Amino acid sequence: MAISLDKLMGFHQKAMQVRTERMEIIAGNLANANTPGYKAKDLDFQKVMQSAQFARDHNLTRTHENHLKGSMQGTGDIKFRIPNQPDTGDGNTVDVQQERNAFLDNGLRYEAGLEFLNGKIKGMKKAISGGQA
Repeated sequence: MAISLDKLMGFHQKAMQVRTERMEIIAGNLANANTPGYKAKDLDFQKVMQSAQFARDHNLTRTHENHLKGSMQGTGDIKFRIPNQPDTGDGNTVDVQQERNAFLDNGLRYEAGLEFLNGKIKGMKKAISGGQA
């Protein structure tokens, strides 16, 4: 019986990739907090994961490199964040407190995802070794 790592970790691996991409976007927002005219960005994690779930459930395969390219390459769901504070006059929409909170929240969720995957890998190692982990 073949072991499918894709079945074991496929969806969770996608979640980790999306969390990594979101961390980069938020870090970019924080880095540009004082850049005039910079517009804060974010991605909708739920929407991206629903898209990944749909792709997994429907097992779409590409017969040509340009088929289904929009839904299979990257997330494409990066949007500008709607500011919660009034414009300060320079056109920058980054709210540093909101970005820090989002960064910390995303980091904690990333860490929890890693722990979950670690547990799955330990379980697989235990099963392969016959109960001796």
